Amino acid sequence: MTATPPEWLCPPRASGWEADDLDHIPNLPRHTELIDGALIFRVRPQRLWHARVIRRLAAALEDRAPAGRTVEAQMTVRLSTKSRPEPDVVAARVAYEPDRTCFLPEEVDLVVEVVSDESQERDRETKPFKYARAGIRYFWRVEEEHGLPVVHTYELDDTTRTYVATGIHRERVKAAVPYDLDIDLARLLR
Repeated sequence: MTATPPEWLCPPRASGWEADDLDHIPNLPRHTELIDGALIFRVRPQRLWHARVIRRLAAALEDRAPAGRTVEAQMTVRLSTKSRPEPDVVAARVAYEPDRTCFLPEEVDLVVEVVSDESQERDRETKPFKYARAGIRYFWRVEEEHGLPVVHTYELDDTTRTYVATGIHRERVKAAVPYDLDIDLARLLR
């Protein structure tokens, strides 16, 4: 008896999967990303530290978001036909739409990646490069340092289409962009 492989094992075209395919592939594992036409799956269960930082950082950003904005955890951003990564947190200039499955780069103010062991290279190199090329203005990378979150903030340089570091925040993130923020980082873990 031969088992039928899941549909997501074989792309429908030689060039790989496309961004819109993510909305139609049956039984696709949760938190699947598309990068350069390849499906990326979470390999290990998420650590509680990672989940808590994502959830509480999203809540802190949402508390300060101006009217007509939304902050979501783990929603994909359609960067191109071949790339639809899933940032850990997205702050976007759109109102809540219950049937939405992704954001477009021109709607996004900020993307946040909380680095984990399995995603270090993607979170530090691949995704920031792609976010910058797509024109997303602000990027934050959250690292774990002695059990606490450290936020590395970046802003897009329009000339080079790359991110420029704007700060490393160990106790608080105080920023005027993408909107007025003051976040006590230790509270993300309480």
